[in-house]
Amino acid sequence: MINEREIQDWLVEEGFFKEKIHDEHSIFHFIVNYPDNNIIDLIQPKGKGDMIVIGCATNISPEHLDIIMKSSMDKKVELIWNFKYTVNQFLLDFQIQHPDNILQMFVISSTIYEDGLTKHNLISEIKKIFKAKLQCLLQMEKIFNTEISEKSVKYDDDRMFS
Repeated sequence: MINEREIQDWLVEEGFFKEKIHDEHSIFHFIVNYPDNNIIDLIQPKGKGDMIVIGCATNISPEHLDIIMKSSMDKKVELIWNFKYTVNQFLLDFQIQHPDNILQMFVISSTIYEDGLTKHNLISEIKKIFKAKLQCLLQMEKIFNTEISEKSVKYDDDRMFS
């Protein structure tokens, strides 16, 4: 059985623990703050006593949605494919919401099973998820020649599960 307290202690030791939230669909649900002002969810789903899921949802800001909507279909499709290639290179799972090829939101996640759960693996997966998110945002910047800023990406609103 996964030790909730040990995981919370690891997160606290590294300065990543933000809060524990009530979630009726999980055994425990932590909000991780890595890096500062970026929200990552760490969840042990009910009925899955041997695993945890780590994930980060990102909503595209209204300013960037406007740029995407005004762009050519070729650029919109290029962005979607670049996101898919990028996240796959990190060996992570993902979901992308892109009606009419307009990227609106994406979720990047990973699963760690009990037999592979160590502090090193946990922290590495958290960092890898953030790096994949950052790489996706940089792809968007490159394709649309825009500057992704801290102000335009609303980290605090990007909980994977509320």
